[in-house]
Amino acid sequence: MPVPGFPPSALDDDGDPKWITELACADPNHILHAVRGLDPRAALEVIGAKPHLIRPCALPESKPDDWTSLPGAALGIEPGTSAALLAGQVGDWTFVYDDSGHTFDDATENLSASGRTAATSVFTINGDASMSFAVDGEQVAWINVDDLVEDDLAGFPEELRTAFELAGVVEDENLEPGQFDCAVTMRATCALAGLTVTLDDLRTLPLLGAPLG
Repeated sequence: MPVPGFPPSALDDDGDPKWITELACADPNHILHAVRGLDPRAALEVIGAKPHLIRPCALPESKPDDWTSLPGAALGIEPGTSAALLAGQVGDWTFVYDDSGHTFDDATENLSASGRTAATSVFTINGDASMSFAVDGEQVAWINVDDLVEDDLAGFPEELRTAFELAGVVEDENLEPGQFDCAVTMRATCALAGLTVTLDDLRTLPLLGAPLG
């Protein structure tokens, strides 16, 4: 596999998209959703946000401590009390960042209903990484990074395969030939949705936030 097709400044030392790292708290347990053809407010509602709690969200310049994400700080959420959701739109794609991993169950299928395409990338505090890809309400692929090898890409839908090829592999001496690093699903979700952005780019967007849980 090639090296990631991202600008070098767009990735952190572990290969994660830097804008996600800069949103996250230390040792994150987080999720990135991406859906084509659904606006940010609707996407937040689909994954469980209560409409009356959704509001404009201006990201602060910094986090108050290691355990508070930027969206959590913006929404005034105390760590451990609820998840902070952040949503915005880039081109045809909407992203929703969940800083605490509350929104996994059926989210991809629900986001992709009515002919849409959606993906969900999960990274847990234990270092487990996975990705779900759905079209028109049906899961088309589920990828566990621990089991993923390069030959698997041939069986992916073309759009998903292209995203993984762009995501590439970050060099790691602990990887066997053909294996993928654990940040690949976050990169692939970003590649799929054109989310090769910076945190400064996000600050220019009309962002929405909501607590959940």
